[in-house]
Amino acid sequence: MRIRNSLITGLSFGLTSGTITTLGLMVGLHAGTHSKLAVAGGVLTIAIADAFSDALGIHISQEAGGKKSFREVWESTFATFFSKFFFALTFLFPVLILPLTQAIFISVVWGMLTLTFMSCFIAARQKAKPFVIIREHLAIAFITILITHFIGDFIRVNFN
Repeated sequence: MRIRNSLITGLSFGLTSGTITTLGLMVGLHAGTHSKLAVAGGVLTIAIADAFSDALGIHISQEAGGKKSFREVWESTFATFFSKFFFALTFLFPVLILPLTQAIFISVVWGMLTLTFMSCFIAARQKAKPFVIIREHLAIAFITILITHFIGDFIRVNFN
């Protein structure tokens, strides 16, 4: 079965953005507040507001690039929204059922695994070496997590 490029664009963007944005927010809010309520509220906010934002961003990007049919633009738009929305919500489950520190750890592992699988998919499509792509994508995610953790710590220490 061949998946249309417009769907792959939306799904890959939504999953990647859903992972990195949600993890960054979760880690930053955890470091800054240690509040399960704040982290859960943040994940829900990302799932809704950022899914709409990313979907519109893909929509406008596809339109601005030209050469895309009406159908392709809307397929990418909907695929981005639904993949971002539903994938971001997967990070909520550990927060609801586990102690917050454990939930953050499990979420980071889940996010890194997802990025690894997405990177392998991309490597296979490009006939490239997976390790290079995996390393690049995980490095960006790791840097995001570190920065948001330190920002959360900074805010907690200086504005609490």
